[in-house]
Amino acid sequence: MITTQALTKRYGSVLAVDSVSLNVREGDRYGFLGPNGSGKTTLVRMLLGLVFPTSGTMEVLGQPMPARASAVLPQVGSLIEGPAAYPYLSGRRNLALIDAVGLREGRRARQARIAEVLDQVGLGGIDDRPVKNYSLGMRQRLGLAAALLRRPKLLVLDEPTNGLDPQGIHEIRDLLVALNEGGTTVFLSSHLLSEVEQLCTRVGIVDRGRLVLEDTLASLRAPTGRVVVESPDAEKIIGMLNGQVVSHAGEEVIVTHADPAELNAWLVGEGVRVSAITAQRLSLEQVVLAATGPGADRVASSEVVV
Repeated sequence: MITTQALTKRYGSVLAVDSVSLNVREGDRYGFLGPNGSGKTTLVRMLLGLVFPTSGTMEVLGQPMPARASAVLPQVGSLIEGPAAYPYLSGRRNLALIDAVGLREGRRARQARIAEVLDQVGLGGIDDRPVKNYSLGMRQRLGLAAALLRRPKLLVLDEPTNGLDPQGIHEIRDLLVALNEGGTTVFLSSHLLSEVEQLCTRVGIVDRGRLVLEDTLASLRAPTGRVVVESPDAEKIIGMLNGQVVSHAGEEVIVTHADPAELNAWLVGEGVRVSAITAQRLSLEQVVLAATGPGADRVASSEVVV
C-alpha cells in the first residue's frame, strides 16, 4: 500500500527525512512513531503529495507519487495536522462541500453517505451550529468523518484521537479496527503509545529523520526469555535461583527462565508462595526508547549559552 525507497527531504541545511525505506502492506494497521522533530509529519506530507521529496522514490496504492496523485488521492482518506473546515459552516455543510467535488452520486445518496460517516464517528446527532463553535474533540471527529467520506482503501491519520476523552479514544479505536477488518489499510502517526499498542499490528519508528526500526508489534513484544515473579518469599527465591536472578525490588524478582508455568510449578512444589508470575515482555514504550535517542526538543545544560 505504501513503499518508499531512500526517501529524503532537505530544507536547506536541515535534513528532515533521511533515506527512509518504508513498507506498509495491504491490511496493516501500521503505527508510525518517533520523537518530536523526527520527520514523521514531513514524510506523511510527502506521501500525500503536499511536499516534494529531495530524492528517493515512493509509491502509494501501487502508483508512483506524486506523479499519479490525481488517481491515488481519491482512494486515500487523510487527517493531517488537525482537521480543516470552514468555521462558519456546519459540519454537515462542510462534508457536503467535500462530497460535491469528489463524488458523482445523486443528492439523496450523498446525504445518506454524510449521515453514515457522521454516525460512524459519533456525530450522528449533530445540529446546525457552525464548526467554529465545536469543541476540539468534535472537530477531530469531523475531520475523521471527512477522511472516511469516499470509502478510502487507505487511511492516513496524524494524531486522530487528539482532544478526545477516554471514551472517545476507545470509540475511534474500535472504529479503526472495524474499518481495517472491512478491508481498509490504516497508517497512523501518533504520540499515544498505549493507543498504538492496542490498535496496531505493525510499527515503524523514526528518529532524527531515519527509520530505525520496522517490525510486527508481536515480534517486538515477544517474550524476552525472562520471567517476572511476585512473591512475599522473594528472598527465598533469590537464594534458590541465585545464578538466574536478573534483578529484584521488593516482592518482585526477575529471573532467566523459558517457561513461567514450569517455574511456577517448581516454586510451589518447594513451598514458595507465588502471588503472580508471567513471561516478561517489553512494552512499546520500552521498544521506542531503546530505538531512539534523546528527544529532538531536549536541550542539555551543556548546550545552553549564557
